[in-house]
Amino acid sequence: MKRFIDILLSGIGVATLLPVFCIVAIGLKISSPGPVFFRQKRMGRHGVPFMIFKFRTMDVQNNDDGCQVTAGGDSRIHTFGKFLRYYKLDELPQLINILQGDMALVGPRPEVLEFAALFPSEYQSILQVRPGITHPVTLLFRREEEILATSSNPREFYLSKVLPEKLGAYESNLEQSFSQNILTIFKTIFPVGQFKPYGPEHFGVLKGCSIIPFPSTDVENIPAFPNSLSGEREALKADSAVQS
Repeated sequence: MKRFIDILLSGIGVATLLPVFCIVAIGLKISSPGPVFFRQKRMGRHGVPFMIFKFRTMDVQNNDDGCQVTAGGDSRIHTFGKFLRYYKLDELPQLINILQGDMALVGPRPEVLEFAALFPSEYQSILQVRPGITHPVTLLFRREEEILATSSNPREFYLSKVLPEKLGAYESNLEQSFSQNILTIFKTIFPVGQFKPYGPEHFGVLKGCSIIPFPSTDVENIPAFPNSLSGEREALKADSAVQS
């Protein structure tokens, strides 16, 4: 049933948004030389990699394929790309991934293979479901680029602080009912008046690799969160302790 709804809604979405696709494509060709789409290998369901589609938001000559993390204010992002990222329009081509069976409308965001390999135990459960365009956790991390912009090393900060938070949240909220999926889609399209997403102020108080749990009601109310760290995360924790 879920897969049927995904195909139906994504098909309607592609047909309805076709004029938007054309406008964005023209805007990209005018504002920055290079292809319209950005494709990148991500980890899919049951660990099967797939190529994700996005509208290209970076200048081709400045796009370092070795850098998998993008922070706010990244100089590689062209002007039109900033507009696309702000309104999440760069994610729209992933409707094609849904039609191909690689993704769902609602599910954990797919990670690059390099980073997913660092958290095998977490992804063993997360990859039981199809990755998605949106998810309650995705909505909580709408300000991720802003969070990463506060660090002098966004990649390390993402791996040691941000990604563990997201994985713990995904694991706690892996199975979503049909009504929850519809509510998540609605909140994604109409984000005004919802709970406040995580920001730099939440991560600024973290000690080492302590974990913020997924809040069931209010992001401002953060209780203790017991968590057993795997070998790689233990190493990250030790590194953070040495640096402090």
